[in-house]
Amino acid sequence: MAELTGKPAAKFRVERYDPAAPERPAEERWVSMSNALTRAGHGLTLAEKRIIAHAASKLDSRRPLAPGEVPQTHLTAAEYAETFDVDLTTAYEALQSAAKTLYERSITFYEAAHRRRGTSLSLAKVQMRWVGSVKYHETEGWVELHWWPALLPHLTGLKKQFTSHQLKQASALRSVYSWRLLELLTRFGSTGRAEYTVEDFAASMDATEKQQADFAAIRRKIIEPAVRELVEKDGWQIEWKPIKAGRKVKAVRFDFSRDPQGQLL
Repeated sequence: MAELTGKPAAKFRVERYDPAAPERPAEERWVSMSNALTRAGHGLTLAEKRIIAHAASKLDSRRPLAPGEVPQTHLTAAEYAETFDVDLTTAYEALQSAAKTLYERSITFYEAAHRRRGTSLSLAKVQMRWVGSVKYHETEGWVELHWWPALLPHLTGLKKQFTSHQLKQASALRSVYSWRLLELLTRFGSTGRAEYTVEDFAASMDATEKQQADFAAIRRKIIEPAVRELVEKDGWQIEWKPIKAGRKVKAVRFDFSRDPQGQLL
C-alpha cells in the first residue's frame, strides 16, 4: 500500500506554509511528523496532545536543524483557549497539568532489531521522550517546551515519508482516539485506504492491555466513537471493517475520504 509521502496535495500545502507568519491564525497551522512517528504510540492525554500538536505546528517542518540545535517552543493559555475553543480557566489548567506530566510521557516505536539473510527476526521496543524539559509560568499563563533531541528528526527537515494535517482539523475533537485515527488515516490520504494489523493499530492508539486482548473492546471503546466524531466534526466519510483469519480478527481496514469543503489551504 502506498504511503502518503507529502505529495502532491500535502506537500503543496506545506510548501506554501510559513510557520513563522504572524498573520496565520493559530488554528490553521500545520502539524507535520514522520510516518514512523505517526505510527508510534504517543502516550498522551487529550490536553497533552493538544499542547504537543500546537507546539509542533510552530516548528518549521521543512528546515533541517543545525547540529546541536534544540528548539524551544512557547505556548500561552490564550493561544490554547482560542485554538481549542475553551475558556481561559480550562486553558490555564491544561497548561499547568501538562507542565507536571509531559516530561514523563514517552513515545513507543517498534523496529526490527535483528536481521538474518534479509529477514527480520524480532522487533525492538524503543521509547523516547517528547521533551527534555518543561517550563511553566503560573502567573503569566504560558508553557515552554524544550524538545527531546532524538525526536526532532521526526518533526523537522522532513522531505518524504511524512504526514501533515491542519491543527484546525483536530481542534474540535474531544477524544484523543479521534485525533490519533485522524493521523493514521491522513498518512494514507493519497489512496483513501488504510489497513493496520490489530496489534499495530492497538499500539498506535495506546489501547490498554485489556483492550488489546479483546477486539470487541477496541471496536466499542476506540474505533466506533472515533469514526463517529471524525464524521460529525471534521467532514470525513469512513467505512471500516475487520479483516479475519478464521474466527480471529487480524487487521482493520478503513476506506475514507474527507469533504473538500472542510480542508482549508
